[in-house]
Amino acid sequence: MTSLFTSGFDLGRFRFAGRTAIAACIAVLLAWFLGLEHPQWAGMTVWAASQPTRGQLLEKSFFRFAGTISGTIAGITLVLLSTYHAAFLVVGLALWVGLCTGIGNLQRGFVAYGTILAGYTAAMVSLLDTSHPDHVFLLGADRLATVLTGVVVATIIGALFAPVTPASALRGRLRVLLADMLAHAATAHPDRAQDRALIAEMAAIEESLDPHEAGSLRSRRLVRRARALLIALIPLLFARRSDTRTPGPDISRALEAASKALHAGNDTAAHAALSQVVAAADDIQRERFAPLKSAFETWNATAEPEKTEGAQHLPMALHRDWIGAREAMTRATGTILFFGILWLLTGWSVGPFMLLGLSIMLSIFSTMESPVKMMPNVITGQLAGVIGALICRWLVWPLAGSEFQLILLILPFILFGPFLVAHRRTQMMSFDYNMVVLLLLQPHYPLTGNFLTSVEMGAAVVAAPITALLAYRYVYPAGLKRRLDTLLKSMIHDLADLAADPKALTHRAVWQARLYHRTLRLSRLSARSERASVEALDTGFALLQLGHVAMRAHQILQDGTRSEADVSATQAALTALTRIEIAPMDAEKALSRLAQRLEGRDAELLQRAAKAAALLAVSPAD
Repeated sequence: MTSLFTSGFDLGRFRFAGRTAIAACIAVLLAWFLGLEHPQWAGMTVWAASQPTRGQLLEKSFFRFAGTISGTIAGITLVLLSTYHAAFLVVGLALWVGLCTGIGNLQRGFVAYGTILAGYTAAMVSLLDTSHPDHVFLLGADRLATVLTGVVVATIIGALFAPVTPASALRGRLRVLLADMLAHAATAHPDRAQDRALIAEMAAIEESLDPHEAGSLRSRRLVRRARALLIALIPLLFARRSDTRTPGPDISRALEAASKALHAGNDTAAHAALSQVVAAADDIQRERFAPLKSAFETWNATAEPEKTEGAQHLPMALHRDWIGAREAMTRATGTILFFGILWLLTGWSVGPFMLLGLSIMLSIFSTMESPVKMMPNVITGQLAGVIGALICRWLVWPLAGSEFQLILLILPFILFGPFLVAHRRTQMMSFDYNMVVLLLLQPHYPLTGNFLTSVEMGAAVVAAPITALLAYRYVYPAGLKRRLDTLLKSMIHDLADLAADPKALTHRAVWQARLYHRTLRLSRLSARSERASVEALDTGFALLQLGHVAMRAHQILQDGTRSEADVSATQAALTALTRIEIAPMDAEKALSRLAQRLEGRDAELLQRAAKAAALLAVSPAD
């Protein structure tokens, strides 16, 4: 066994996949004993619901069942509508899957999974028995019971063997990051390379938070506090780039003391040092350090702390990719509608299998950073699943003498799955093998059908990811670069809206928190390339700089002591910022002119903002 797992096999993945495969076998057997029509679906549910830790398993199982209920109701509705005309089924399915895909791209974690699942569950209910619409309620009930069987089995096995998500490692990683950030803020001459390293670590931690919040309200509360702490750290990096002044000696000593206390694990001393920082800070510095102190207090509390007078908290305003969600919805709706109409016109007997595959491929993979890179693995895995299903149906099943023997003969093909999961070369395609081999095997005795029909069904299944690959490549091409572009556009649109809103000061904290979170996402998406990381970080901080200038400009407009010329120049600068996406150099000129009219820190702030606007003229957002 040891030599086996030194040849590309991972023992940890094999253990997890092994218990999952055993749970899938148990679920298939139990579903058959319960008399369910599609017992193999219970095994598919186990593969889809299983997670490496207990909290993730419980949460994913919940949202899988919730998504199945809503998707089943939608599927039954579509089948009932199809009795009037088949076009209602195609159009309704395209709209439903597109809607669920779009909403799922705006959500996070297992909530998004449940929403997307609701989309393609409707496809499973409405497409797999289109010739018997009078049985749709029985099919829906069978689908719900089958999924519930799989969820219950996966949950029981997971509760017995899956470990609890560890929180200590996350807290330790956050403590080290905070200590390093405070030490960096205390330096007189900050290193830009360290800037990039710190924000890259912040972005990596933020991306890893979602799995930690699964399973309990306490976990969600801890993750919410951790994310608030990360967002409160962004102003420190921004200040070191935008403020030419060095920290005063009192502040530097207190920051260094807080950093040393955190490295030593003394949170009480760290809190006391942060309090000294806030006490020694001027008004501008206090805007940076007071929210961090409050976020640290909340993160370090064992219970929800009481809100004290003067405490400052940044709100939780997370990035939502509205542009990407709209594109994903349009791609899914249009592609399913196009091939659905072809199915209606040609009457292709296995067309429903292709539409089902498209519903899955165009929804669940749309949330990934680079679906185009994932689809070749999906195609390989589904082809392996089709081959496995053909071998089982035409070489193994003819040996069976009863339906129970058909069920037993499926189990070796399920138990083969862990070997694919555990090997580094087959891991990426293993999930699709496990799902497709069960999707295509219908254990009904006596056996019916012919080999050509089975091959045709398999071809329809494999055609779905091939078609989805083409859709991802040519319909709003989905990939890392496009996600970066849409994220930058969202940040620029936020800036333009901020400049155009005369009531911007009333929701300043919300704008800051959202832009801070988007800056973390920007850093994470660009982390694979050093050059892209440098450009993205510079662009993100340029937008932060311009956002603070827009806020300051709104304050100047509300200052009744300003001259008419100052007010006019300030209004011109804000107007130019509303058009910064199409004319960044106009914003640079307007900000430079306003800087010449002002003096002191306002003049310095505007001069730096003018340089930031010029940077956007040559940024990746172009």
